[in-house]
Amino acid sequence: MRKIRWGILGSASIAKRAVIPGIIQSETGEVAAIASRSIESAKEVAEEFEIPVTYGSYEALLADNSIDAVYIPLPNHLHKEWTIKAADAGKHILCEKPLALNANEAQEMVNACNQAGVILAEALMYRYHPRYSMIRDIIQSGEIGDIRSIHGAFTFNNPMNRINGNFRYKKEFGGGSMYDVGVYPITAARMILGQEPQAATVHALFSEEYEDVDIMAAGVLEFDHGVALSFDCSIWAGARNTLDIIGSDGRIEVPSAFLTKQDKTDNIFVITMDGRNEVRREIEVPLVSDYTLQVDVVGRAILNEKNLPYPSSDSLLNMKVVDACLKSAKERRRVEL
Repeated sequence: MRKIRWGILGSASIAKRAVIPGIIQSETGEVAAIASRSIESAKEVAEEFEIPVTYGSYEALLADNSIDAVYIPLPNHLHKEWTIKAADAGKHILCEKPLALNANEAQEMVNACNQAGVILAEALMYRYHPRYSMIRDIIQSGEIGDIRSIHGAFTFNNPMNRINGNFRYKKEFGGGSMYDVGVYPITAARMILGQEPQAATVHALFSEEYEDVDIMAAGVLEFDHGVALSFDCSIWAGARNTLDIIGSDGRIEVPSAFLTKQDKTDNIFVITMDGRNEVRREIEVPLVSDYTLQVDVVGRAILNEKNLPYPSSDSLLNMKVVDACLKSAKERRRVEL
């Protein structure tokens, strides 16, 4: 099988820590080139991962006709620019979340990729892990009854991000907790329920010290039939990474919901059934890399000209929800979608 030749636009930590290894381990792809605005940085990463070609500019990589697809791990405010430039160069695109800074930007990106006839995928890797197909099967079986509510939490605290002036703390770079980690529980609820929310109510802590970015947010999304997602997210709080799905007859708890660790103790979810005697059982899930699975799903879509399970239209809908959440937090009111 022909392999997709990937080019990496930038030497971000997520690229080095997760996505480049994911491509290397994949069945469908290979890392053919990396570009950075610093050729020294590109060469350093290339040496570490034995990447054959390096470029000192993103434009040079996009001009390489041997590259089939690019991965964009750049700061959030650069996603639109380089996605459109990559599409114009005829490259398929895997872009880090969030896809854009707002739904208008996302629409421009989707339009550019559709016009160029290239695939645009948002890098929300957790959705490709088999635990979520297992969870959806259990829900569809009726085992926990009707879904009553979902709660998701994704918070972390990395002091070095603040010390080093990380983009997450810069408003003009698309910083803030909603963009960085809030998108995870939001996409999870939309994925599990298979529907779009009707309204958002969010309260956030906007930091005067760090350019008024939201360093913590908590909110509620209203779905059909009285079901709600309650969530909180933060880039400066104690670490949590959980998802709870509460049904009429039981509940599912996912203790490591959005970060897949290669550790058997973390790769479980728990079903608890109500009754006179509560019954609890742990379900083990495969020890596999969701980054590799993500690359292979995108790769097979490119090779076989198939639709993605989460197409760019889904990312556009998600940005509309994020827009509503941020508007609610800033205006301190309920926002209908």
